[in-house]
Order: sequence, then C-alpha cells, then structure tokens
Amino acid sequence: MNEITLYGIPNCDTVKKARAWLAARGVPVTFHDFKKAGVPEAALPAWMKAVGWEKLVNRQGTTWRKLDEATQAAVVDAASAARLMCAQPSVIRRPVVAWTDGRITVGFSDDTFAAHAPRA
Repeated sequence: MNEITLYGIPNCDTVKKARAWLAARGVPVTFHDFKKAGVPEAALPAWMKAVGWEKLVNRQGTTWRKLDEATQAAVVDAASAARLMCAQPSVIRRPVVAWTDGRITVGFSDDTFAAHAPRA
C-alpha cells in the first residue's frame, strides 16, 4: 500500500478535519466516498478485526438514532453489523483510515494521525 486511504462522507465534520490535517502536512491521500462508491464490503472484515465491529458502528450518530428499535436490536455481532454498515453507510464511525503501514484507525485525533502519518 503506497498511499493512505481515507473512507468517509465528504460533509462529515470529522472527515473534513482529518482531510484538512493531512492536506496541511502534504500527506497524499485517496478519499473513498461512502455515498458515491459505497462501503467496500471486502474491507469490512479487516476493519472489524483491527478495531472491532462495536467501534465501527456509531451508536451516537443521527443515522443510528433514526433506525427503528428492531433494526438496532438486530446488530449483535460482526455479521449483523456488516449488513447494517453496507445498507446504511452513514452508521459507520468516520473516518476509517487505512494507513500505509497497513494499520486501520477509526475517528480523528491529532495524536493518532501524527503517530501513523508518514512524514511528508
């Protein structure tokens, strides 16, 4: 992997912060827009292994809160979480970042990005 891939939704404030942080440091990044390109289903198992399905499902977000109780209650394991994330990409905590070293992180913090971003 030569370049960082940042997965998310362009109008998400946290994704905007992450993209701006990387751009300000001249770090090349490929942006994968969940709304336009969908959720990369083949990547979900690796994401869940790296950070856990519980961390990927944003239970505090608007999308989760708008789901009916039965749909929320049905998310009990990695398989059910993956089905929901594919059907409702906005329920994924953002951004998901695939770093050049192969690591996966979720969310944004200066410390995490500084630890993983290559020196430009």
